[in-house]
Amino acid sequence: MTDAEKLLWNKIRRKQLKECQFYRQKAIGGYIVDFYCPKASLIIEVDGGRHYSDEGKRKDKIRDVYMKSLGIKVLRFSDKEVFENLEGVLKRIWDYL
Repeated sequence: MTDAEKLLWNKIRRKQLKECQFYRQKAIGGYIVDFYCPKASLIIEVDGGRHYSDEGKRKDKIRDVYMKSLGIKVLRFSDKEVFENLEGVLKRIWDYL
């Protein structure tokens, strides 16, 4: 896990948000997602620099469309956002749950 993923994981693991269980590095279809909450049908992705290239954006869009076809919502946050606004990130996740 990246440092940003570790920081977020420490706040969402062990049912800390609305008693919802999250799993990390979960395989869904042909993809590995950062964090997954089956109860809420929610994936959380923490994106680093490679996600902002044209190729990274294209791959993320294909992946998000696939997850949506399975009925799973994807919330994406940048590494920077996790480091600089962790409370805001947690609030968005809380509000979705």
